[in-house]
Amino acid sequence: MREYEALCPGPPGWTVPWAQIRERFDWVRSMTGVPQDAVHHAEGDVEIHTRMACEALAELPEWRARPAAERVRLFATVLMHDIAKPYCTQIDSDGRITAHGHSRRGDLLVRRALWQLDAPIADREHVAALVRHHQVPFWALERPDLQQIAFRVALLARNDDLALLATADLLGRICQDTEQILENIALYREYCAEQQCLDRPRVFASDHAQFQYFRTPGRDPDYAAYDDTRLTVTILSGLPGAGKDHWIAAHRPGLPVVGLDRIRAELGIAPTDDQHPVIAAARERAREYLRAGTSFVWNATNTTRRLRSRSIDLAAGYRARIEIVSLEAPAPILHARNRSRTSPVPAAVIDRLAAHWETPDPTEAHRVEWICTAA
Repeated sequence: MREYEALCPGPPGWTVPWAQIRERFDWVRSMTGVPQDAVHHAEGDVEIHTRMACEALAELPEWRARPAAERVRLFATVLMHDIAKPYCTQIDSDGRITAHGHSRRGDLLVRRALWQLDAPIADREHVAALVRHHQVPFWALERPDLQQIAFRVALLARNDDLALLATADLLGRICQDTEQILENIALYREYCAEQQCLDRPRVFASDHAQFQYFRTPGRDPDYAAYDDTRLTVTILSGLPGAGKDHWIAAHRPGLPVVGLDRIRAELGIAPTDDQHPVIAAARERAREYLRAGTSFVWNATNTTRRLRSRSIDLAAGYRARIEIVSLEAPAPILHARNRSRTSPVPAAVIDRLAAHWETPDPTEAHRVEWICTAA
């Protein structure tokens, strides 16, 4: 987070150096002129709002009282919270302005931007999770899935951080419903405090109880689910060049591996060809191990939650314990490793995967481990 540390407001003046920020980040300049809904954003375009939100954060006593590292992380979050609006803003035939999907897309853009700056994984995922959910406190009490969202935020970041982000976001605009939304944010804080997840993760009876909670809508978080798992499936996740094969050799040398690269080689299918036969063969091999109760490693890129969920659902159906190992390396190292391969993956394929990369999070498995393989 060094780039943001140098630009973060600090005592005694707590001034936001907007000219320097604008010069440093091209995605800030891309916000200029992007229109917003005048009902909730009468202040002007997305850049004006973002600057005002950063200035509002710098005025908040709760933010000023935080340790320096936490201030930097929250400042980066507020600065990036609307990073996707230039890509999501639309004006319909009646002149209504919307930016549907900008929170989810913002999660992806933040992850890629901070990865390219070599930010620590935990800080990066903290910021991305807050950006993904930054509108939740505004309308929290209207969401039927609020409890799961609050618990997820607490596992990846902190809900008091999310409330601070929402407060700065609101105070950095000219909005007709400011007082009502501030009350909603306060209610969200109270709700998270009651759910024991305001400034720390919610504690579950076991990792199996947590895993089943996030897979079962409406489940009581205090229910101590009986652990009936009978094998362990280790699912790897990482862009090409992240070091998945090396990790298996070092950490799971005795386990069978269901590997998409191996199956591609056996079937003579290139990474740019139709992958359905490869995936079908991998799933059938996985079923053989699952039926036999044999632990194994599933080696694939698995860079999106949707892709991982297919493997997780299959394995969970056979009462497998799921562990996900997320491997990554800084962009220059990753591309250099890929180029040194006997059969390198086309750079365009890596770029496409990176653009939709969703790092695994603790709600997806019994255990999730994030590992940087740069060393």
